[in-house]
Amino acid sequence: MRDYKKLDVWLKAHLLTKRVYTEIIPLLPVEERFALSSQLRRSTYSIPLNIVEGCGKNTNKDFAHYLDNALGSAHEVEYTCYLIFDLGYVPKNKYDNINQEINEVKAMLIAFIKFLRNEK
Repeated sequence: MRDYKKLDVWLKAHLLTKRVYTEIIPLLPVEERFALSSQLRRSTYSIPLNIVEGCGKNTNKDFAHYLDNALGSAHEVEYTCYLIFDLGYVPKNKYDNINQEINEVKAMLIAFIKFLRNEK
């Protein structure tokens, strides 16, 4: 059993979630409240939630599976933020900043998954 609060990837995913909630979602128009906003919320908090759930598993194989799920959610967030930008709801500088954070989380997840799968 791992302590998720000690994992850098969890902390980065948590901070990404907070940033999406405070800097991206408030910029969406009211008509997107139950569509893009809802999808972005769920996929964003799914990243740290999957890391937390994986920490409760006994094997590295099981943990890596949950990190794979987190990575899939990170890809969802990446596309949803791109769509929000492409629709003109957020300015380029905000999109660039959030996209950089998403890519950092993805890279950390990929590295951690590779580490777990190669550990004997």
